[in-house]
Amino acid sequence: MIVLDRLKLELSNKEYFSDEQYIQFLTENSLTDTDIYDKSSMQRNLLLTVLDVLEAVSNDVDIMRSVQTEFSTESAAYKWMANRIQQVKDKIATIPDSDEEENSSCFSLMFTREPVTRPPYVSGTRIVSNDEIDSMINRG
Repeated sequence: MIVLDRLKLELSNKEYFSDEQYIQFLTENSLTDTDIYDKSSMQRNLLLTVLDVLEAVSNDVDIMRSVQTEFSTESAAYKWMANRIQQVKDKIATIPDSDEEENSSCFSLMFTREPVTRPPYVSGTRIVSNDEIDSMINRG
């Protein structure tokens, strides 16, 4: 299945926009419409595209009126759309971002081997040498 067809499937085959507009949404999320869909590498970006489409629909009164025909009122259509957007956001939150995995860590740099060349500390503080730290650790 190609990416464009998978996007339409995720949108329940609703024709909110033309294929050209769907392709633009896909492109903005780093997907190519004619590629074969691979869930392991494309799911997050596809769901971001779905989110963009749903938010665009909910922001356009004319499209919302066309969605309204499926519901009793425009208010019901908007509530359904808001719930669907939240569901997609929740699903995106459960998918790890491969870029963030490589660039993020729960640890931050606390010490370096580079010497401090000027005193960046405030008065009443001092720089502790590695030898002092070692002696503090060995005492405990």
